[in-house]
Amino acid sequence: MKKSLLALALFGAFAGVASAQSSVTIYGALDAGVQKSTGTTTSIGKSDNNKLGFKGVEDLGNGLKALFQLEVRFEPDTGTVESDSKGNQRPLFQGESRVGLQGDFGTVRLGRGKSAFQDSSAAFEPWNGMGNAGAGFQSDLQVAGFNSDPLSPTGNSKNRLSNAVFYNTPVISGFQANVSVATKEANNGPAIVGTGTVLAPQFAANSEARVTPYSLSATYNNGPFAGMAAYERNGVEEKVWSLAASFNPISDLKLMASYQKQDQGSTKLVNPNTKAWILGANYTIGASKILAGYGQKSPDGAEKIKQASLGYEYSLSKRTYVYADVSNKKQPAAAVTSVNYYGVGVHHNF
Repeated sequence: MKKSLLALALFGAFAGVASAQSSVTIYGALDAGVQKSTGTTTSIGKSDNNKLGFKGVEDLGNGLKALFQLEVRFEPDTGTVESDSKGNQRPLFQGESRVGLQGDFGTVRLGRGKSAFQDSSAAFEPWNGMGNAGAGFQSDLQVAGFNSDPLSPTGNSKNRLSNAVFYNTPVISGFQANVSVATKEANNGPAIVGTGTVLAPQFAANSEARVTPYSLSATYNNGPFAGMAAYERNGVEEKVWSLAASFNPISDLKLMASYQKQDQGSTKLVNPNTKAWILGANYTIGASKILAGYGQKSPDGAEKIKQASLGYEYSLSKRTYVYADVSNKKQPAAAVTSVNYYGVGVHHNF
């Protein structure tokens, strides 16, 4: 009997150690609101991506950890898998699908995720890179409209790399370097504009990348100042570089600015460059937060696109806030030259 009790006690102790060495977290966000843009009907939409995620860490000993993350994205009004602005359905694990190791050397992950440039730039945008925020800047001005994965299937998001290796160095005195490198393998994508012929340059359907896509960023975050420098080349040799900075003159006020330039000389015979910049601010007053920004995008050979945005958030708890956003975008080359956006909604993290 004593031996049985001892064995049971030892088993319980080891089981406790095993459970303490690994953990899995279920997380997510629900965001839904009422939205209206010039030329469209009022609809139920979203300001941020709705997601259900799973991430885990296992302590392997000697400072080494295994980690994984999977993230499903969905539409709040229908419950379907997330789609792009044209209704094309995206992958099941659109948000994240990576596994890797972390240690004194930094973090290495393999799979699908945001490129180093796209991931780092969100911290310098007033809406924190919320890709569906009608008042936000990231998907267009903040990255100069750059597409990180133009050879991917229709509907895939433009700010992620599939079939890639991701590396983040340890943070040293506020500095960190981030590298993303994708393979050239075909990803079931449609034919797209490229450099095949003079008059109608095109890549064949489901073609391999012409060059190895990669993305680099260096970030600094120490006290009231943060900065970023980034460079990326996609699979069709389009390139973008960016500089960004933020400053907190007081703890509740964040000022930010960014500049980026895209070079599409490999896929455009005429007017290949696009420049963009934004200025933004976040100001927190108790449970309230004010978001503001102004930016311009200057494509070669076309008139400037200008956008001004204002937002307000009120926190009902640490995980839930309500919001209201308004913006105006001037786009002279488009069919609708001036677009007003209005949106109100609720956001909950779990």
